[in-house]
Amino acid sequence: MDYADPPGMPDDERMTDAELRVVREHLGLTGDALAAHLGVSGRTVRHWEHGKYEVPDGVRLAVEDLEQRTAEFVDGIVKALADVPDPAVIVYRTDADYRAAHPGVDLPAAWHRAVVARVAQEVPGLGIVYGPTAAADR
Repeated sequence: MDYADPPGMPDDERMTDAELRVVREHLGLTGDALAAHLGVSGRTVRHWEHGKYEVPDGVRLAVEDLEQRTAEFVDGIVKALADVPDPAVIVYRTDADYRAAHPGVDLPAAWHRAVVARVAQEVPGLGIVYGPTAAADR
């Protein structure tokens, strides 16, 4: 993917190396998982986070989009569980388990667990259980 700076982006809106790391960690992603999502190498993400290279505005926009979609996903789950008498959600031990249950998702199980942690802050008494293990892990 091309994450070059889009034309006309002001320098004062550039994402800092610290902001990238904080958002990545808040999303429950490793550097390698974010790299895979962005289609870049893990080394590139490490370079951005250590300030070796500036974070391109295209990356900032992609990360902000992922952050927004994650927030919308959290809000959707919270709303769906609002009137459920004994609310519960499933999390997954491994990426294979998560992808077996949700084949179209390109994010890791750690992202899903981070989402559920945010849901748990909003839904009192939320039950959290592990889902089934993928056949490949048996």
